[in-house]
Amino acid sequence: MSPSGRQATLGIVALLALQLLWHGLLLPAGGGARWLVVAVFSLPLLPSLVLLLWRRPSAVFWGGVASLFYFSHGITEAWTVAQARPLALAEIALAVWVIVMGSWDGMKARFSKRNKPTANV
Repeated sequence: MSPSGRQATLGIVALLALQLLWHGLLLPAGGGARWLVVAVFSLPLLPSLVLLLWRRPSAVFWGGVASLFYFSHGITEAWTVAQARPLALAEIALAVWVIVMGSWDGMKARFSKRNKPTANV
């Protein structure tokens, strides 16, 4: 795995830890079963985590796809719930980190091709 892939993997694990802390300990939802809320908010990361355990290269891609959900959730929470704003901003930062690091190798390859001069024969 490339260095950016390892960074994305760390971001995926950090997103999972944030969900467990946020919805399980720090700001649990009032009412229902706490474990159910934690499970629902952790579920989008499950395919990526399973693929990481199997050492599949597509794990980072699916982590980036799941991060789009967490980015949207973080934006919504940051705007609407003042108590959750620090956690929401952390969620936004981690989601962007996973997306950028997961895409880094592809972006680097694409833009490095563009800068190489071509020889006309």
